[in-house]
Amino acid sequence: MSEKKPAIGMIGVGLMGHGIAWNIAKAGYALTILDHPGNQPVEDLRAMGTQVASSIAEVAQAAEVIILCVTGSPQVEAILAGPGGVIAHLRPGTIVVDCSTALPGSSARMAEAIAAAGGQFLDAAMTRLPQHARAGTLNLLVGGEPALLEKLRPLLDSFSENITHIGGVGSGHLMKLLHNYVSLGFIALLAEVAAHAQKAGVEMPTLVDVLAQGGGGGAALQRIAPFLLSGDAAAVPFFISNAAKDLSYYRQAAEAAGVRRAIADAVGGTLDEIVAQGHGQDFVPRLAELLKV
Repeated sequence: MSEKKPAIGMIGVGLMGHGIAWNIAKAGYALTILDHPGNQPVEDLRAMGTQVASSIAEVAQAAEVIILCVTGSPQVEAILAGPGGVIAHLRPGTIVVDCSTALPGSSARMAEAIAAAGGQFLDAAMTRLPQHARAGTLNLLVGGEPALLEKLRPLLDSFSENITHIGGVGSGHLMKLLHNYVSLGFIALLAEVAAHAQKAGVEMPTLVDVLAQGGGGGAALQRIAPFLLSGDAAAVPFFISNAAKDLSYYRQAAEAAGVRRAIADAVGGTLDEIVAQGHGQDFVPRLAELLKV
């Protein structure tokens, strides 16, 4: 990687990725993104000088660092190792940074394949929400070589507030699964309680106040409260289908580690049931309404 700002390629410009791309472009990096139907509108990125490529090969040829921000491990593996993927077109010395939510074992396999092709890999899983991506205040959980993280820190700083090095490759993705299980588990628990309270005739402002003043307070309550109080689910613009996927990944990781997962199975099963009922594209706070039935 050269002394000047490296050229960046990005694959996955959705709800989270668009904010990341916007901050990278704003910071003065030459940016090339992959054209894809799942992207958010990119006119603002084009106006900032971002190039839009029609193929993964074009992105790989244009970039010294490639950032992925896609749904999960199947998508990551297809983008990296599939026919016409990044690895097939990787330039020696290219660094791949995976900001997706992924299975740690998959990340380790992808890192090995990238190293064999002459590149380097860092997992940099994200916490927080799309509004934080746009504000450049994401939290990044990083797995990989410390020296590689330091080389990329100026780039990662452009779209994040806190960067925590967790350990070796895959550890950032594992920490994301641990975090999301706790975060989504709290929200699911609160949603089930709110559904019960509403059926019992408890006023939502009273429930929120009592929880906030006691052991039920915290970030999860703050995020679901706008829906409980006014029906606004946009405070957590995260699809229930993605929450179910994240819980599935956590459960797989727990099984692989041989640890207990009974509570995770209950949360994941609840989310899977709601998705099966056709509500996967609803935002997570709507669980408080959907669980009333």
